[in-house]
Amino acid sequence: MKTQSIAGWMLVLGWMPVQAAEGEWKELLSAPLVENWTSASGGAPGNGWELKEGVLHRTGGTGDLISVADYADFELEFEWKISSGGNSGVKYRLRKQKGNWIGPEYQVLDNERHPNGKTPDQRAGSIYDVVEPKEGGQPDADGWNHSKIVVKGDTITHWLNAKVVVKAKVGSASWKKMKKESKFAGVDDYAEPGSGHFLIQDHGDEVWFRAMKVRKLDGSL
Repeated sequence: MKTQSIAGWMLVLGWMPVQAAEGEWKELLSAPLVENWTSASGGAPGNGWELKEGVLHRTGGTGDLISVADYADFELEFEWKISSGGNSGVKYRLRKQKGNWIGPEYQVLDNERHPNGKTPDQRAGSIYDVVEPKEGGQPDADGWNHSKIVVKGDTITHWLNAKVVVKAKVGSASWKKMKKESKFAGVDDYAEPGSGHFLIQDHGDEVWFRAMKVRKLDGSL
């Protein structure tokens, strides 16, 4: 008697799972949170992160969130709202070095009421401490902001409220100079092409995220 694989029967019956198409968007703030995020130590997300109706709210001391999946070339979009004088961030191409998660950070900040707002390369939309954002993409201090990060090879682009605020080429002369003057001067593979995780930062302040989605630019999800 002939046998047929489970996959074969599933195909015959029309039960084959739908594969993610190349470039398909993946929602990152779908419940339960543990499906897409862990704590920095690899455990379950801290209780201070509350996900309700698609909105992620940092309500108390809880620690950073690290994405379960990693990404090399990608487009990431999200909306955020920060508390008065608040500070947070979204990191990418995150890799663990000497026990610490290190990667470039899209700064999430109340520019008007946080001291970092006075330092150009630490304002909202910057690659934190490395590349300052261009003028024109000012955040709404009291409302929702839309951000986009596109990373392709050695090129990194940040958007803030539909304006390109950062476009940087990793490894260029200008990049090397800015990195050398930053806190990441001694990190050899900082932002270099290759896979890394995402991180949603717990910087001690109340912050909200929603509509966070990603698509890979180098293959299917």
